[in-house]
Amino acid sequence: MKYILIIGDGMADDPLEELGGKTPLEVCQKPYFDSLCERGVLGLVQTIPEGFPPGSDTAIMSIFGCDPARYFSGRAPLELAASGGTMPEGGACYRCNMVTLGGDESLPFGEKTMVSHSAGSIEGEESDELIEWLFSHEEFRSMAGAAGMSVRPGSSFRHLAVQENADLTGIVLAPPHDHLNEKIGPILPAGNNNAKTLLALMEKANELLEHHPINEKRRAEGRLPANGIWFWAEGKGARLPNFTQHYGTDGGVISAVPLCHGIAVLVGLEPISVPTATGEWDTDYEAKTRAALDVLRSHDFAAVHLEGPDEATHNHDLEHKIYSVECLSERVLKPLCEELRARGEDFRVLILSDHRTFMRNGAHGATPVPFMIYDSREPAPGSGLSYSEANGEQGPFLTSGTYLMPMLFSK
Repeated sequence: MKYILIIGDGMADDPLEELGGKTPLEVCQKPYFDSLCERGVLGLVQTIPEGFPPGSDTAIMSIFGCDPARYFSGRAPLELAASGGTMPEGGACYRCNMVTLGGDESLPFGEKTMVSHSAGSIEGEESDELIEWLFSHEEFRSMAGAAGMSVRPGSSFRHLAVQENADLTGIVLAPPHDHLNEKIGPILPAGNNNAKTLLALMEKANELLEHHPINEKRRAEGRLPANGIWFWAEGKGARLPNFTQHYGTDGGVISAVPLCHGIAVLVGLEPISVPTATGEWDTDYEAKTRAALDVLRSHDFAAVHLEGPDEATHNHDLEHKIYSVECLSERVLKPLCEELRARGEDFRVLILSDHRTFMRNGAHGATPVPFMIYDSREPAPGSGLSYSEANGEQGPFLTSGTYLMPMLFSK
């Protein structure tokens, strides 16, 4: 038996007026996905535990069977594990996004606007060059050194910053993707003296990056500049239970997102990168499918994470949110299942959105999301329903994402 997990990040949503009161899941063309859903189990699951802000970190941890209330210590330490980095004693790790800040240069820093949490989905080479230039700039290097701060370049806009002897007590750092087109004043670092240090670094970064040649070139080409950095997702360390010990199988996790690779490393699964994967709606779906099929030749479990729906929603791009889900159905799920059938393999597949991401404001939501489990042996009557938020209400309700893996691996 082969076991497959497919996460369409942020693909669940609420009804939209521009879609006639329907959700993107209800209007997109996903015939293969819906055909399996009709013959499988469809329900709702609460992936975000009560009291936690909605995000992929806690949601995906819970999907992999790790209770965030017990194991979550911040998103950045999970991503640090993916990079092979280590946390200094008493230190902390932060996500350090490249962002686009809007507003005249003469404006006070807090009066500027969060235009893009990803600097317009900046490409990796430009992003790496900018962050390395910034941390090597004499003035910024002096400030960062005094703060015990160093940087680990990541993928696209997703860098990490590691700080020695970091005080996180009472600190408040906001995820930039939840505050698009808002003034940044109310969401600047706050809560303790270390927050003031982080804020000073962010202000200096904006000053230095504003007219960097890469950003001037990006503006001239009609692209957003990466004229700021943003610290968030702070944490001190991470340990997660071993996946193989719990479920009796091993395998790999295919994703373009460091968070998923970090969770994979910490639970003992293989993190798999696909060179042509982008973490956006235009990712190489076929290459990710081939990677999953390769894993399933020698292992019994493969997870495929698709970031496209979430990033499209943050960018208020309804067309490509819908497109991403359609690609999940026809360019990932269909060829994956059909190849396993051709190999004569029985399989069970779990598909869900880790959380809702709302087109109305680009933010994450903590309300339940639909999940679907299909067994190729079709041992029992299915739901008879297509995959959607409303239809999920007709099936079982799971109060925690940690119940999903036991369901997937049940015989």
